This record gives sequence, structure tokens and C-alpha cells, in this order.
Amino acid sequence: MLLHLLKRDLNKKKSVSAILFVFVFLSALLAAAGANMIRELALSMSELLVKSAVPHYVQMHSGTIDEREIERWAADTGLVDIHQTVEMVPLEGSHIYFGDRGTPESTSVMDFYFVQQNEKFDFLLNLSNERAEVAEGEIAVPLFFMRQRNLSVGDRLRIVHPDFVREFTIRDFVRDAQMNPSIIHSKRFVVHPADYEFLKRHIGSVEYLIEFRLTDSGKLGEFNKLYQSSNLPKVGPSIDLNMFRLLNALTDGVIAVVTIFVSLLLILIAMLCVRFTLLSTLEEDYREIGVLKAIGASRRNIRSIYLVKYVVLAATASLCGFAASFPAAHLMVSNITLYLGGAERDLLYFVLPLVTAAVLFGLLLLFCMLVLRRFHRISAVEALRSGSIGDVKINKSRWRLHHNRFLPIPVFLGLKNVFQRLRMFGLLFFVFAASAFLLLVPIHFLNTIQSPDFVSYLGIGRSDLRIDLQYSDRMNDRFRRTVDAIRQDGDVERFSPLVTSRFRLLNDDGTVDLLNVETGDFTIFPLEYVQGGAPLRDNEIALSVQNAREMERRVGDTIRLLVGGEEKVMVVSGIYQDITNGGRTAKARLPYDPDSVLWYTISLDLKPGVDAKTKIAQYEKAFEPAKVTDLKGYIQQTLGQTIAQLRNLAILAFFVSIFLSMLMTALFLSLLIAKERPHTAILHSIGFAHRHIRTQYVTMSLAVLIAGIVIGTILSNTLGQILVGAIWSLLGASNIRFVIEPVQAYVVCPLILMLVVVVTTWIGTGPNRKVNIAEMIKE
Repeated sequence: MLLHLLKRDLNKKKSVSAILFVFVFLSALLAAAGANMIRELALSMSELLVKSAVPHYVQMHSGTIDEREIERWAADTGLVDIHQTVEMVPLEGSHIYFGDRGTPESTSVMDFYFVQQNEKFDFLLNLSNERAEVAEGEIAVPLFFMRQRNLSVGDRLRIVHPDFVREFTIRDFVRDAQMNPSIIHSKRFVVHPADYEFLKRHIGSVEYLIEFRLTDSGKLGEFNKLYQSSNLPKVGPSIDLNMFRLLNALTDGVIAVVTIFVSLLLILIAMLCVRFTLLSTLEEDYREIGVLKAIGASRRNIRSIYLVKYVVLAATASLCGFAASFPAAHLMVSNITLYLGGAERDLLYFVLPLVTAAVLFGLLLLFCMLVLRRFHRISAVEALRSGSIGDVKINKSRWRLHHNRFLPIPVFLGLKNVFQRLRMFGLLFFVFAASAFLLLVPIHFLNTIQSPDFVSYLGIGRSDLRIDLQYSDRMNDRFRRTVDAIRQDGDVERFSPLVTSRFRLLNDDGTVDLLNVETGDFTIFPLEYVQGGAPLRDNEIALSVQNAREMERRVGDTIRLLVGGEEKVMVVSGIYQDITNGGRTAKARLPYDPDSVLWYTISLDLKPGVDAKTKIAQYEKAFEPAKVTDLKGYIQQTLGQTIAQLRNLAILAFFVSIFLSMLMTALFLSLLIAKERPHTAILHSIGFAHRHIRTQYVTMSLAVLIAGIVIGTILSNTLGQILVGAIWSLLGASNIRFVIEPVQAYVVCPLILMLVVVVTTWIGTGPNRKVNIAEMIKE
């Protein structure tokens, strides 16, 4: 009998059942795919770190080293399991040509390093997660350039140096556990030992990676303090295992978290839809329920009649979502598979999404049972007498038709219906607000991260051009000559030379750390500060959010630095956001020591009418080997991988929001039209045309939609901003402010939602043409 009733109910309400099925299906699909994405990310990253034998601690160094001193120190600490010093030959992008491109990589912000495969650990892997091995004349290129330059195996890489020309054939592409993410500007190319020796001999400069694997990686903090307080080489940034994990996981981890968030939102909407559908069905069948109770049917049996439909529907949709999650997850993890490698398909590959779908099914079933507890309150006598559940409260005050002077009657009746039954329209309002929120937040953040203003989160002020010079021999003299040339350039309106060097930081517990401090005038191209402002005196310093958090310092507090061999107390003038260099930077107006310089930068603005591209080409030639970029190009190269993923997420969110609004409108209208058939028949009988009734429903949908868009927009600009800031605070940007495109956010997106809802409402109200008073009297 239950099977017969199930078939009858599904045939009677095909559209409602189909829409509920789609909601549950999408919820299960996204939840299962998101869970599998997190599994894939965790296992792939773990496998990459294991197979590459990633170092636990790395110190980059430019200058001379004493290998024996490093060995003695490592042995004395008792924390080091194994260590090695890796040589790298640096080469300027202006000498490198990919494929058949006629232009060099002079505009790239990346640092090009040529290395040979390591013997002990820190292996550079190929796309099969095996050690990349190349023959003489061959090269393995980082994945970053494969994606950016659309390279393939067999393409060429040419080095055109003033002293030699060398051509390599691309044999493979490199997964580098240290330098995979685009936010890390150093990239390693693997060449044959013979080619490496040739490059080393002709280029003449070498930089080093001093690498350690510890006996206990949990003691990284202790080891870092020991190294920074030692006299070992440290002219360059340092990075550890925790930062490797964070940088490799950040972009795809955010996508996975957002996917699960969207699935949870859909689950909530599915539950509310089930509740609304069940209550509408109970109201329609209220008299029949009274009859069943009167003839002795138990509450349990009556509840089973209604529950079986949702059990079958939820179970089928959850299973279908589980099955569809595998091809969906395959698409979603493509970036993870490329950069980290694919994880093995173990039992968890099937169990995790199955459990996720089962939990979703259980939640829906539990929710249905809670809603159906209303059977306990239904009286057979009351049901037979009234035939109505009586839950919908209508506010009859103020909305009198004879008071209306301005609005067309169908519009007035539509608005009257909404305002008198706010509780009933609450579900539709919630879905529209959620759709607007889901649509706008990814678009806002994509616009923000692509905006030139985003440089403020990279710890730099906004300017037309940026010139970077990495530290090397005689670079200090070259930096001075570059500054003098820019000072004499009539096309330059203003400029700011800055030097990043390392200072010893005296901690409160007596230990010593090294602090990267950028020195110069920070009022020319000011940053945006979370608290306080720029350092104006030589005893003031601004700290990045990450440094301020770790040092437990606020504006007005002090830190102690060794400057010129003497202790100097510095007052914290401001706290700013910076996601570069692990988020650990500082800015001050101090004299720098040329022997501790890490790099030089020059920011500059051009006079009106000066072409930036022409000036970049001129400076590249004049200031070689400096890197000259505009800020848009700098952001694109630094965050290109993240921007690409965010663009995909924004596109997905757009279609999910549109689809969600369309489905919810169709579901709500189906139930509302069925419920209001008597009212519609009366309107037809007193002379209302079908177009008037359609206008009434369009008015109701648009009124609720506009309210939902307003609230969703406010939430996206406030709560959405907070959520994005919470995620990016892991890198040191905790106070992100959206860059909002007004036309896009406040005109285009709302109009698209309105168009979808109006068209759905107009189509959905088509069957109302057949409703007439004669049929209602017969029924």
C-alpha cells in the first residue's frame, strides 16, 4: 500500500518532488566532492613531502659559506638528523627564452635558479612523483612556467648570455615541494651535472640553500631560534616545514572549504524546503488525516504514509549525489593533482564521500521526523470540523483595496499578500538572500585580489612601477647608480628607494632572533595600516600583523634591535598586513648595513602621459639584471595561481546562485499555486485576466527577491569580508577590505537574478490559466 501511495504522490507533485530531489542531490554531491577534495589535498601533499624528502628548515644565503662550520654546528645542536648545502646558479630572466618566444623573461618577477638533482634529500620530482633526471642538453622546468607559458615536453629553453648561448630541450616538469606556489618567487630548474658546471663556470655566481632535516620536526621553533642566534650564514630568507604545508595547501584548501560551506548551505535550504513542502501537504490533507484518525489509524501509520516519500527521495538523491561526486571531484582536484600529484585510491576514497552522503540523508530523515511530530497535535474532531491546520497567520490591517490610489490592482494584491504572510514568505526570502551572498562574495574577492590596491596586502605601497634587485656582489653600488639615474629621469614624478636587511632582535626571554626590516621613507607610497601609521622617526618601527601577533606587540609597545652593534629601543608606530615572506616583515627609518642586505626595491610614479610599457622596456635594458614590473603584472605573477582558482570559484558560485534562485522560485510557486487555487478561481470569476494574476505572482516574487538582494548584499559586504579575512589571516592579511565594482555588484548581478526569477515565475504561473470556479465547486 505504501508503494502505491508513493507512486501516486510522486505523480501528483512531479515538479515539487523533482526540485526537492535536485536540492538534496546537489547537497550530497558538493559535500561528498568537498570531503574527497580535502582528502586528496591532505594525502597528495603528504605524499609529495615524503617522496621529495622535504627539508624541515631551509636558509637561503647569498655570499660565502664555511661548510665545515655548518657541519660542526649541526652536530653540536643534537637536533639535526641530516643536512646539506645546495648550490644554485642564478640567472636573470632577460637571458631566458621559452619555446619559440622572441622575447625574454625580463618582465618576470620570478628568480631563476639552475640546479642539479640533490643526492640526500629535497628531491625535485617529475609529474610521476619520481626524482627528475635529465640527460646532458635536457632540462626539467618548474610547473609554474608550464602553466604560464603553455609549455610541453620537447619544447626548447634558450639561454642567451653575453658570454655564451645554450639551448636545452624540456624533458620534464618539476614539482618542487619548496617552491611550487606562485607566491614564492624563487623557481628551480634541473639540469645535468655537466650543464650545471658549465653554467656555474660561465655565470660565476652561486647562491645556497642550507637545508636541515631534524630528528623531531616538533622542535622546529627551538631549532629556528638556535640557528638565528648563531653566526652561520643567513643573508636571505628562511622557511620551515609548517610554511611549506601552508603555502602548498592554501589555495586548494580554501576552495575545498568553500565547497563544503556551499553544500552545508544547500543542506539547510533543502531542510527548509522539506519543512515547507511537508507543512503544505499536511494543510492540504488535514481533513483526510482527521478521517484516518477517526477510523482508528495510529499516528505511527499515518506518519509512515508521509515519511516514506521523503525517505525514498532523500535516499535516492543522496546515492545519486554520492555517485556523481567522483567525476565532480576529479574536476575539482585537477589543480591538486598537477601541483602535488594524485593520491592513491584507497578505501577512504569511497568511504569518505559515502559517509558524507549518509550523514546528509540521516539529517534530512531526522528533520522530517521532527516536522511530522505535528501529528501529535492534530485532533480528529477539529480536523473534520475546520479542514484547516490554521498555522498561517494573516495580518489584515492597513491593506485595504479602497485605500490604494497609485498602484495597479494586481501589483497591490501581490504586495498585500507578501506583507500579510511574512512568515510564509520567509523561506523564499532566506534563499534569495543566501543566493545574493553566494554570488557576490567570490566576485568581490576576485575583484579585490586583481585590483592594484591589493598590493597593500603584499606590504608595499601603490605605485606605477616597481624595480627589484636581489642582493649579490657589487649590488650596493648598482643600487646607488640606479637611484641616481631615476633621480635624473625627467619622466619620473616621485620615487622611493627601499632596502631590506636583517637586524638582530633581542627577545624578552634573552634569546636572539633575526628580523627582516625594510628601511626607507614610507610616506611617499604609504601603506594602509590596521593600527597606527608609518614610522616617521628613527626610533619607530611598523610590524606586520604576523610579527605583531607572534611578538605580542601593539602600537605604542617597544622592541629591541641591534643597530650598528648597539642596542636600540624601537617604538611600534603601526601594524600593517603582508602575506609575503611568511608574513613576517617590518619597516623602519634606520641606516642599513650593506653586509646584511637581502634585497633592494625602488617604487616610482611616472608623470602624466608617460607610457609605462615603454619605460619598463627602457629600465630593463638600463638597469639589468633588475626586475622591472608594473603592479598589475606583479600581482598577476605573484598570485596568478590563486586568481585562476578564485575565477573558477566565482563562475561556479554564479551558476549555483542562479540555479538556486530558479529552483526555489519554482518550488515555492508550485506549492503556493496549489494552495491558492480557490482564491485564483474566484479572481477569474470576477473578471481578472490571466495576465493580471501572473502580474500578482511576479510582484510577490520580485518583492521578496529585492528584500533578499538588499540583505544578501549587506551581508556579503560585511560578513563575507570577515570570513575572507579570517581565511587569509593565516598568511598575515586579517583585515581585507573588498574592492567593489558598483555597476557589477549593484546593477548587473541583481538584474540577472531578477530576470531569472521573473522568467521562472511567468513560466510557473502558466497552469493557472486552467483554474476556474466551476472546477473548484465540483471538487
